[in-house]
Amino acid sequence: MGLYDPAFATLTELYGRTARGPITGITLIAGFASTVGWPLSAFLNAQFGWRSACLIWAALHIVIGLPLNRLLIPRAPPPVRASEAEGELSPAPRGAMAILAFVFAATWFVTGAMAAHLPRLLEIAGASSTAAIAAAALVGPAQVAARLVEFGALRMVHPLVSARLAALLHPIGAVILAVVGSGAITAFSVLHGAGNGLLTIAKGTVPLAIFGPVGYGLRSGILGAPARATQAASPLLFGLLMDYMGIGVLAISAGLSLSALFALLMLRARSTAAPAPA
Repeated sequence: MGLYDPAFATLTELYGRTARGPITGITLIAGFASTVGWPLSAFLNAQFGWRSACLIWAALHIVIGLPLNRLLIPRAPPPVRASEAEGELSPAPRGAMAILAFVFAATWFVTGAMAAHLPRLLEIAGASSTAAIAAAALVGPAQVAARLVEFGALRMVHPLVSARLAALLHPIGAVILAVVGSGAITAFSVLHGAGNGLLTIAKGTVPLAIFGPVGYGLRSGILGAPARATQAASPLLFGLLMDYMGIGVLAISAGLSLSALFALLMLRARSTAAPAPA
C-alpha cells in the first residue's frame, strides 16, 4: 500500500488527464530511493541492529512522510462524473483491462526476477563477481536516465509508445548478451534498467490515457493485483529456472517481455471524441 500506486492515484485525482508529467516527475525523483535507502539501511543496521533500523524507518514515515502528505497535498477538485468524462473521449478498446493486466503481470515478473537474480545471472553469463555487481549497479542510473528521456523527448508521444519501447528493451539486451557473452553485461544491465524505468511510468500513465481519470484508483488497483502476484512469485520461480536452464533462462524473460509488447500492440490511443449533438 506504500508503493507508487497511491501516489499515481493522488496525482490523477489532482491533475486529471494532465497527470502524466507529475507522475513522471515522481518516478524521476524516487528513482534515487535505493541510492539513498540501501546505504542508509546498511549504516543503521550496523550501528543499531535490524530491529532498530526497521523502527527508525517506520518513525521517519510517521514523523516526516505523513505530515508532508497531509499538509502539502492540496485538496482535490470535485470529482468528475463518469458520464461527463466519457462524453469527451472515444470508448476504451474492448478487452483493454484484461490486456493491460496481462502486460503488467508479464513485465513485473521480469522486474522481480532481475531485481533478485541479476548479479548471479551475469555471473552465469561469464562475468566475475565484481564485474557482475558493477554492471548490476547500473540498473538504477539507467532507470533514472530513461525517465529523463520520458520527461523530455517522449512526453509528446502517447504513453503506449513509451510502454512498447519499454517492453522491447529487455529482449534486445537479452539477445545482445546471448550473442556477445560476458562482454555485453553492461549493455544488458543498462537496457534492462532503462526499460524498467519506463515501465514504472507506463503503469501509471497508460491506464490514464486509455480509460481517463474517472475511477483511476480502483482501476489501477485491479490492474496491479496480478502484477504484484507475479512479482512476488518471480524470485523463486526464476531462480529454479536458472538452476535448470542456465543463461537460457533469458529466453523466458525475453519471451514474457515480447508477449507484453504484442499485447500492447493490440491497444490503440484513445482519441478525443466530437461533442454530442444538443
